[in-house]
Amino acid sequence: MSANQATKKTAAAAAVEPSSSTHEPRYNPAEIEPKWQQRWADQPDLYSVEPASSGKPKYYVLEMLPYPSGQLHMGHVRNYAIGDALARYMWMTGHNVLHPMGWDAFGLPAENAALKNNTPPREWTLQNIAAMKRQMTRIGLSYDWRNEVTTCLPEYYRWNQWFFIRMFERGLAYRKKSKVNWCPECCTVLANEQVIDGYCWRHEETLVEQRDLEQWFLRITNYAQELLDDLSRLDGWPEKVRTMQRNWMGRSEGAEVVFQIEDSASAPEDEHATTRQAGTAVLPPREDIRTSGRSVTVFTTRIDTIFGATSIQLAPEHALVKEFAATKPELAEEVSKLVSEQKQARDAADIGTIEKHGVFTGHYAINPFNGERLPIWVANYILLDYGTGAIMSVPAHDERDYDFAKKYGIEMRIVILPRRTKDPANDAEEAVLPYTAEDSILINSGEFNTLGNQEAQHNMSTYAEEHGFGKAKVSYRLKDWGISRQRYWGTPIPMLYCEKDGIVPVPDDQLPVLLPENVDITMEGGSPLTRMPGFVNATCPMCGGPARRETDTMDTFVDSSWYFYRYTSAKDDKAPFDTDTVAYWFPIDQYIGGVEHAILHLIY
Repeated sequence: MSANQATKKTAAAAAVEPSSSTHEPRYNPAEIEPKWQQRWADQPDLYSVEPASSGKPKYYVLEMLPYPSGQLHMGHVRNYAIGDALARYMWMTGHNVLHPMGWDAFGLPAENAALKNNTPPREWTLQNIAAMKRQMTRIGLSYDWRNEVTTCLPEYYRWNQWFFIRMFERGLAYRKKSKVNWCPECCTVLANEQVIDGYCWRHEETLVEQRDLEQWFLRITNYAQELLDDLSRLDGWPEKVRTMQRNWMGRSEGAEVVFQIEDSASAPEDEHATTRQAGTAVLPPREDIRTSGRSVTVFTTRIDTIFGATSIQLAPEHALVKEFAATKPELAEEVSKLVSEQKQARDAADIGTIEKHGVFTGHYAINPFNGERLPIWVANYILLDYGTGAIMSVPAHDERDYDFAKKYGIEMRIVILPRRTKDPANDAEEAVLPYTAEDSILINSGEFNTLGNQEAQHNMSTYAEEHGFGKAKVSYRLKDWGISRQRYWGTPIPMLYCEKDGIVPVPDDQLPVLLPENVDITMEGGSPLTRMPGFVNATCPMCGGPARRETDTMDTFVDSSWYFYRYTSAKDDKAPFDTDTVAYWFPIDQYIGGVEHAILHLIY
């Protein structure tokens, strides 16, 4: 801090010193605060940063940037007062402090509020920014407004588009048809992190639906392990936050195993007719068994229990289920019920406690380890987007499988037991089901009998890979980030669709793709951009022919995934940020924000 700045900050502190009068000091905000507000306003460099050459230790105080909803509330004041106090302390201890502020100005909350108030989103948002900025100034928060960032302005969202194109070029941004979370009130897609207990993060009484849509995704799963590993490097972060992130990324070590589907037409009609109809028992191997050429892949963290599998269970929306139900109206009707039940329990915690229902498909899969024929069921507690959407059910050694099997009378078979000093084969009657302990040994498991479970998992995964029906696999709960939004108020996705050249990025020299103004926004019929020929119709930069512009906009969390970089060089018009400046200010010394964003902004 320069001598001049130090004098100014000392004078600012003097504003609240008690009077030398003999009377009891009395704080009169109407008299004192305007005086010092004006004093600070007359010194625009009061809170400005100094160059790296100042020789002072740097300190970067970052607070979560707010949605410009119109008015600050006490949650804002609490958050920003903490940062303000810290910044002032660091200035007074001789640090060069970066204490910036900006506005998370795109997204559904702003658009919905604008619709409610019959005001264009841009106008509504900029009015709110001005009002909230006046409040922050009145409170006396120590921000360097020369580093202000507003995410809905082209000078910011241009770089969202630039990042997207770089990711597309590297295969990290891609488009696919996928089952997505759809909020019927927002009329748009939500990321998994924006679904709270099965409901919209902004409409707590609106149940999120599942729809099949073509969407743009960012391949964040490529970095799942790196994200997990680097949590150990976050010194000073609350362990609660790191635990939330670990759980959300959900690393599971296990194996993928391929089960061939039996050709049901190859089995004698009267063979095991009762069990075949009910699907409650494993059928023994047959010499003349034929497979259908189809298969189902399961992911399991307990391949050591595979000899105890007594059924295969599929998610209600698994592709095989649709195939099985296509020729069986009664099965299709039952599956439809299971889909409806699952929609009522979208969140994993709810799925874990859902009353379990299922239906036998009439089909069997072949256990590749022993040739046994396992009945294939559809179950409402199996999620399509976890693992492969299919499990091998081992009721004796899994709590959910146990509940399901007990309800439907499906066979249970014990294949692991606690370690004993005597022959474990004689201890089966001692097992309390479901027995799930990992420190166990195998029984009833062919050549793998008497192995400890850890050794068995390794040996069985190796055996599966050597014989071409499986391999060791690491799975993550974290999914690729679906960023497409069928709404107006967001960054236009900078992609073109050409009949000749396919999907083509907008050239860098044509960025930013500007979000049109004077748009008629409604809550129905998808993005209003689709109804604007002047926006949609474009020219392919490769062939010069006609092209159609992408009309989806980016999720608001794209904006808030990198704003803290932009603060360091907010006026740079040649790059999103200056790497040398970032190298000086990073890492951020203190972040202050709500823990509810631990699996949102902070992961992205």
